[in-house]
Amino acid sequence: MPFSAGQEQDYPQIFEQIVRELIPLRGKGKVANYIPALAAVDPNQFGIALQTVGGNHHVHGDGEVLFSIQSISKVFTLTLAMCFEGDGIWGRVGREPSGNPFNSLVQLEYEHGIPRNPFINAGALVMTDIIMSHVPNAKEYLLAFVREISGNPKLQYDPVVAASERDAGHRNFALAHFLKSFGNILGDVDAVLDTYFHQCSLRMSCLDLARSFMYLANAGVSPISGRQIITSRQAKRINAVMMTCGLYDEGGDFAYRVGMPGKSGVGGGIVGVLPGDLAIATWSPALNPNHNSLCGAMALELFTTFTGRSVF
Repeated sequence: MPFSAGQEQDYPQIFEQIVRELIPLRGKGKVANYIPALAAVDPNQFGIALQTVGGNHHVHGDGEVLFSIQSISKVFTLTLAMCFEGDGIWGRVGREPSGNPFNSLVQLEYEHGIPRNPFINAGALVMTDIIMSHVPNAKEYLLAFVREISGNPKLQYDPVVAASERDAGHRNFALAHFLKSFGNILGDVDAVLDTYFHQCSLRMSCLDLARSFMYLANAGVSPISGRQIITSRQAKRINAVMMTCGLYDEGGDFAYRVGMPGKSGVGGGIVGVLPGDLAIATWSPALNPNHNSLCGAMALELFTTFTGRSVF
């Protein structure tokens, strides 16, 4: 159906329709049981929320329940790294899809310590290292930033999830030391990993996430905080990397089915952005074989189908 950017539709009705269409998928998929703290999450939960550039928001189901955002946090660390070093970050990380698992050691060795993009684990560790080279307490700095752009001053890290990440994070330890051996981690490896595990443990709701991504829907300006977070050019660049690399090694299929830049996390969240229009987030903990939310990805596909909105 034709539309113009910012045009309001009957989002509550659309959300109800999406939930009905998802019924055959409920109960399928598996939670991320390799992180013990995530293994205990009820897989049957589902939430969805959106925030428009015009200032309206709509929430359905478990859209205000807090959950561990995991790799969605990599968008925030990429943003902050770009704020500090601009295009200089691309000397330390690429911007191509990986085509391999997000925690691949083989690819990192083959490519001489330059991660393929900032959304795989190795690339996110480099972004974290960049932030830590500019601020004395990166964990506090990142938390303050996310609170600002979400408009929620109560957001916190989940210490149980952060500890669980550390206890099960053997491959991330290996990636970080690999990066250090190639000279692509400049700071203390343990400190970088501690910050990384905490950023993945951030607890946010779908509504928090939709609001926090509004600067990417609004040419770099956060309507929530009223501040220019990044330049419009940088917002375009981050959206482009999200489109090609934001869904692990399922980015092409997500672009084909959904048609918007997005970023997922193994906690079951996915955030999508329609520049100039809105940001939308879904959460459903049960994952498909590519570590993306089974119901969440389908919900976003149905949303762009029912509304006629996409970047294409």
